[in-house]
Amino acid sequence: MNTKSSIFINNLRLYAFHGVLPQERVVGGDYSVDLRVHYNISRAIETDRLEDTISYADLCALIQREMAQPSALLEHVAGSMAQAIIHAYPQVEKIWIRITKQNPPMGADCDGAGVEIEIENEA
Repeated sequence: MNTKSSIFINNLRLYAFHGVLPQERVVGGDYSVDLRVHYNISRAIETDRLEDTISYADLCALIQREMAQPSALLEHVAGSMAQAIIHAYPQVEKIWIRITKQNPPMGADCDGAGVEIEIENEA
């Protein structure tokens, strides 16, 4: 069976210290992360064993670790996150990540601003 599918994490809420402005690196802010990881799940369907899939709990820990590293740009954070996932899980075919800064310092009232990337594993 060749089944393509994905696992996802929606609206993981974190506090982190990203931003271009010095104050953002000191005070920090609220962020949310959405993640979708595409891979062949046929083995997990057959075996019902955690070791035959990608644990979203492990992905959550990886996201938390990457978000804990302050960066000026969310593009950099998302790229680092994607590379860490591919390194940990070479079977990943594609990753989609959205990082939203909940209250960006841009002088406007909005529900957040951020970055969205999609990266394919070319290995």
